[in-house]
Amino acid sequence: MTEAEKLPQAPEEARTVFGEFFPEAVRYAELLADAGVKRGLIGPREVPRLWERHLLNCAVLSEVVPEGVTVCDVGSGAGLPGIPLALVRPDLKITLLEPLLRRTNFLQEVVELLGLDHVTVVRGRAEEMLGKVPPVHVVTARAVAPLDRLAGWGVPLLRPYGEMLALKGDTAEEELQGARAALSKLGVVETSVLQVGEGIVDPLSTVVRVEVGESPGGVRFAAKRAKAARTSRTRRRR
Repeated sequence: MTEAEKLPQAPEEARTVFGEFFPEAVRYAELLADAGVKRGLIGPREVPRLWERHLLNCAVLSEVVPEGVTVCDVGSGAGLPGIPLALVRPDLKITLLEPLLRRTNFLQEVVELLGLDHVTVVRGRAEEMLGKVPPVHVVTARAVAPLDRLAGWGVPLLRPYGEMLALKGDTAEEELQGARAALSKLGVVETSVLQVGEGIVDPLSTVVRVEVGESPGGVRFAAKRAKAARTSRTRRRR
């Protein structure tokens, strides 16, 4: 029996959440269960709980993403949460940012197979992307790194007054408390812990929201941001 054959039938909640894009969500689940396992992007033990633990858990993040914004999914991996978010929110412009080639190859194949014209795959490390990708309204992440380190990578990619939305587990509040000093240095002005997915997932998905002021990344990144802007202007003039 292949891993794809172990994939359970999609729950009724998936039809509700993904709506007209439910067939694409099923195709994505099949790709994760087959090629995703073979290429080491997810573990085989995750296949039986792909819908509840992964696809739906990520899709409900859409509840707190504003309409029509730009999004960068940092450390996208197998496309979680970026691809489920793209399936439920065609109004968003999403960049899947991932440093590993085997993962970006998979992501590009998925984007093309599912016809996700509003999604772009970029290979690179978030900490090296300042000035190379346009600043975004929202940064998303899931299971990438502890919050203080994740913020150091993701917050500088934001536009002024943007926000980072990180899917976290039971220790979200604890992690947020431990990261407050680091977040403050990065220009963060507001933080909160949200529960999303009422009636869809159990337990609810936990999201740490980190909002920045007019200087994403704080003083630490101000010089880098200015240098990146100068380099960009120079390139345009050539």
